[in-house]
Amino acid sequence: MLPEPLNYDYAPYLNRPKIVWPEGKRLAFWVAPNIEFYEYAPPKSAARGVWYRPEPDILNYSMRDYGNRVGFDRMADVMANYGVRGSVSLNVSICDHMPEIIERCCELDWELFSHGVYNTRYLYGMTEDQQREIIRDSRDTIKRASGQSLDGWLSPAISNEETTQDILAEEGLLYTLDLFHDDQPMPVKTRSGKKFASLPYMMDVNDVPVLNFRNISPQDYLQLIKDHFDQLYEEGAESGTVMCLPLHPYLIGQPHRLWLLDEALKYVTSHSGVWCATGREIAKCYLDNNYDDAQAFIAGVKGNAA
Repeated sequence: MLPEPLNYDYAPYLNRPKIVWPEGKRLAFWVAPNIEFYEYAPPKSAARGVWYRPEPDILNYSMRDYGNRVGFDRMADVMANYGVRGSVSLNVSICDHMPEIIERCCELDWELFSHGVYNTRYLYGMTEDQQREIIRDSRDTIKRASGQSLDGWLSPAISNEETTQDILAEEGLLYTLDLFHDDQPMPVKTRSGKKFASLPYMMDVNDVPVLNFRNISPQDYLQLIKDHFDQLYEEGAESGTVMCLPLHPYLIGQPHRLWLLDEALKYVTSHSGVWCATGREIAKCYLDNNYDDAQAFIAGVKGNAA
């Protein structure tokens, strides 16, 4: 076991090379709906429990099923009203189990990236070959179902092995969401040296930890989103920032919460300096225009420290 993660180096926030988003926008805003498939009776995991209660946990299974049956379309309708496309953190088994969801995502011009095959199967303890098999299966399934390339990755339950990011880069992906260390895209160190970026995914505005585990009201969640946005928007006047809003249809698609998504998107899109983008678009822009400068900056920081 490594004593610390080796996927990124320290980069102080001040004096970084300036990021300028397309058309001079100051903040790149993207929404990441997690469209997930939970197995009713998943294989046991040696690393962690899958369900919260003794199996079969019909309560938690059916609550998540609600998101795919009802919450998804409600959420998608609100996003479409504001012209906000989704970048879907997708359990790719959805492509076979619920193809109607994929059809609508494609109609709305949403990006599909991989959140593993099932949300009840983790990467813990997997060999590199096993991880490659899942990545390649995700790539093939998304291509077959949508015609899209697989460019982004979020591991199920953020279940990484030490070389997961190396493998993702070697398999040709552009970005990862498994690292939570910054408010701007950052280079990821990989053994192949291929260009590979980390995008901000922002667990602190993710509806699951906020609404499920912190007992925050919808009203307070909306204010949290606005406050988070306001600070990043202000800082983006100096150098482009990123705000991601991770969502789960089984939570945000509930009748009593839908209004807060509407209000949040109304607020964000009312600002002229916002670039509403997909994860793929943000990653490509960063890799093409900012990655090399960031690498040089980080190398200088390391040199000064030495």
